[in-house]
Amino acid sequence: MNFELLKSQQTEFIKSGKLLSIDYRIELLNQLKSNIKSLESEILKALHDDFGKSEFEAYSSEIGFIYQDINETIKHIGKWSKPVRMGTALSLFPSSAKIYSQPYGRVFIIAPWNYPFQLLIAPLIAAISGGNTALLKPSELTPKVSAILNKLISQTFPNEIVALVEGDGIEIVPRAINDYRPNLIFFTGSTAVGRSIAKQAAEHLIPCILELGGKSPCIIDQSADLKVAVKRIAFGKCINADQTCVAPDYFIVHESIKEAFIKEYKETVDGFYSGNAIESSDFTQIVNDRHFERVEKLFNQTKVLMGGRTDKDKRKIEPTLVEGKLDHPIMQEEIFGPVSPVFTFKNEAEIFDLIEKNNNPLSLYLFTQNSVLEKNIVDRISFGGGCINNTLMHLVDPKLPFGGIGNSGQGAYHGKAGFDAFTHKKSVVKTATWFDLKQKYPPYNIKSMKIIKWFLS
Repeated sequence: MNFELLKSQQTEFIKSGKLLSIDYRIELLNQLKSNIKSLESEILKALHDDFGKSEFEAYSSEIGFIYQDINETIKHIGKWSKPVRMGTALSLFPSSAKIYSQPYGRVFIIAPWNYPFQLLIAPLIAAISGGNTALLKPSELTPKVSAILNKLISQTFPNEIVALVEGDGIEIVPRAINDYRPNLIFFTGSTAVGRSIAKQAAEHLIPCILELGGKSPCIIDQSADLKVAVKRIAFGKCINADQTCVAPDYFIVHESIKEAFIKEYKETVDGFYSGNAIESSDFTQIVNDRHFERVEKLFNQTKVLMGGRTDKDKRKIEPTLVEGKLDHPIMQEEIFGPVSPVFTFKNEAEIFDLIEKNNNPLSLYLFTQNSVLEKNIVDRISFGGGCINNTLMHLVDPKLPFGGIGNSGQGAYHGKAGFDAFTHKKSVVKTATWFDLKQKYPPYNIKSMKIIKWFLS
């Protein structure tokens, strides 16, 4: 792709002012939704071919999520885009002020492989809602989904509004940053790659929204309803075979219920997958051989508490619990596979100490009926977002902003937060001319000083 030509084409389209029309943005979003619907069966097949995803899981976590996001955006974009009237300081009398949402312009959206459809289209919805053009880069690790995304985007948008480029990110991303020169970069992926992209963007002072990852803890207190808790935990851990940035990565279980937790987890997983996750069509594959071998290697030399079977030909690893060890490699990186270290705690201090070893997680989950513990965890631990007595659900609601902090990212999106992420907030003060205090102009005197002190104090 000629990135310099694309930059010129999209810049000219922005200058035309067409994207300033809210009705036109809604038209584009409706067309996107319509085309997704027409390609729905092909998208589901591509997700199955790349991951072995079941139709239910693929629809609910990738396509249905997008329909919900488009509907929310279309319903509220008129309100979101209106200038916000603000009060002004007395020192500015007689003035009024408004905050305008200004499109950034050309945006570059780089998607990961784990939810390859949803995590490209969701930020695109936000970008369009904000009045931007876009360059999209899907993951090369999911070629079937990448191909159907290319088909969808080419059917829906001309290049001067949205273009998509396929290929190796290591080669494409630096070229796009230098030649396409986006006004904003939106990246979802690993912390290491996010740092690299932020460094390249900094050379050109390009702002970045980084949706990264980290090791998201799941805390199970002795007061939790264990049967309900484990069902929700296993769902959050096993969906997409744990190839989910917000999945519970490791478990911190009160020592008094550890054995009961392991027993309940095994029974729950067996119930989900008829006692054999590897053979179940409802249980997703690991994305490729390299990641399969990486995850399999991670739980070597650990004490397996439950599960542990693997099948390289099917690229499947059954849901597995291992004894938690802080110095083991499994605690040095995000697992991204259905294996979970189990730690125990006796008191709150031990919870804080454990999480501090992998601080700023993208998500945190707490299962408890203890309101004091709940308040202390929420108030004292820094994390992107999370749930009490549930998993993943903070990601599902389009009304809630989603994003990380520190090591797990910067910026947030979904719904209004997505509109805000892709627009610059431009403050404008308008001052009437019927009154103009002469004492604010030179030459200054004692009276001028008294007046300015009165106004500013």
